[in-house]
Amino acid sequence: MPEPRYLLGLDAGNTVIKAVLFDLGGRQVASDALDGCTALPSPSHVERDLAELWRNARTVIGRCLAAAGVDAGAVAAIGCAGHGNGLYGLDAAGEPVIGIQSLDARAAALAAETDAAAGDALYRLALQRPWPAQTPMLMAWLRRHRPDLWERIATVFLCKDYVTFRLTGERVSEVSDMSGAGLVRLPEGDYDDDLLALYGLDDARARLPRLIEPTDIAGHVTAEAARETGLAAGTPVIGGFFDVISSAIGAGVVRAGEASIIAGSWSINQVFSDAPVADERVFMVCRFGPRRFVTIEASATSAANLEWYVRELIERGGHYGDPFAALTDRVAAVRPRGDDPFFHPFLYGARDGAASRAGFYGLAGWHGEGHLLRALFEGVAFEHRRHIDRLRGAGLVISRAALSGGGARSPLWPQIFADVLGLPVTVAEARETGALGAAIGAAVAIGEIADYEEGIARMTRAARTFSPDGAMADHYARRFDTYVELIETLRGFWSKLDTTRNAEGETR
Repeated sequence: MPEPRYLLGLDAGNTVIKAVLFDLGGRQVASDALDGCTALPSPSHVERDLAELWRNARTVIGRCLAAAGVDAGAVAAIGCAGHGNGLYGLDAAGEPVIGIQSLDARAAALAAETDAAAGDALYRLALQRPWPAQTPMLMAWLRRHRPDLWERIATVFLCKDYVTFRLTGERVSEVSDMSGAGLVRLPEGDYDDDLLALYGLDDARARLPRLIEPTDIAGHVTAEAARETGLAAGTPVIGGFFDVISSAIGAGVVRAGEASIIAGSWSINQVFSDAPVADERVFMVCRFGPRRFVTIEASATSAANLEWYVRELIERGGHYGDPFAALTDRVAAVRPRGDDPFFHPFLYGARDGAASRAGFYGLAGWHGEGHLLRALFEGVAFEHRRHIDRLRGAGLVISRAALSGGGARSPLWPQIFADVLGLPVTVAEARETGALGAAIGAAVAIGEIADYEEGIARMTRAARTFSPDGAMADHYARRFDTYVELIETLRGFWSKLDTTRNAEGETR
């Protein structure tokens, strides 16, 4: 067998799964990706076919290895990251029962009911309150409304755990995903019967998989998985990561006081610390190792707004070579002014109000498309700042931030982030930071590196760093204050729209 020289990182999102092969220095050797299908069997129900997920996983692994042209025996270890929450249920024979994505809202009423009855107590134990796509809420919903499915489920997995199961045959999860799902007691990071009882899940303990740390070995590639993927049987597979944590590590962030900002479909804002932060104003706290915690603020208010703009106002059913580059040129041509228009990036609601709506405000006849786009860029950055300010208000001190996601690829947006946040912003060289973070965890697991810090030093590199422009500080401070004032002014209007919509019988 050849000497192992590579690490395989997998990144399983709500639809796309990626396989990326890295050398031991963290440089990408080859990659492949496939987009899966989402099913909407009922209003607010968002599901996926787990058989398709595995077919896609084994396909991208095989194609990635083939593209790299390396012997499978040269892969030293495998790490997988995946989207948090949702529910992936298996029966006793290992066959899929149901796959629910983290975009699902079927448990909205039950989450509100549980929050009213036990939210404070749940927060004290898990540092998270109930919300619709949270794994325990989906478990409780199935138990109440689909007892036929609930009785069939022998193991409750999260997304990447199912991939790990198909690779290794082991029913395992790890603490970063399970803490992100509110299923472990913090700061200990262990399952807890009192916690499960508060969710109404007294009978669920036996359905939870064996719990390990992210960099523990979950198992080894089976002979069957080796035949299906092209991997070598016996290759170690680690516990893996909640994908937002893996993406932060792959972007070069892991030390206390460092922030990871992901400008993707969702606005992800997370700060690392060596102790958990208890503040009910923040969304969740996750644990991914002894004295390793991350506090997370998130909402669907980021680059998805630009994607909508391109789809609805530029492409309009057609396709163009690179519309994002053309729009960036239009933003670059605009000189910022204090009376520029504003944009609220609430196409999909806001963290502090599901009824919130998006909109451009303050338009005048001398404004053009560049002004609209700059307002959109600024509005997304302002909403990230609202999240960051909430994290700062919880007592977290932030020294620097790494920006990843689609927004990081813009030549202009990172500078706007740096100016709005008043922080140095680094953009990583790696595009697939989630897969790289998982590969770094795999390197720790096999002893190739001592810890995350060494892995980041060896395997991540900054492509660009953006320092705050002092000349823009007052400009953005004034505009941010106006942005927030405008939100408060419009709440009544948004509420009226929501009431009218519901009265007309439209469903959310």
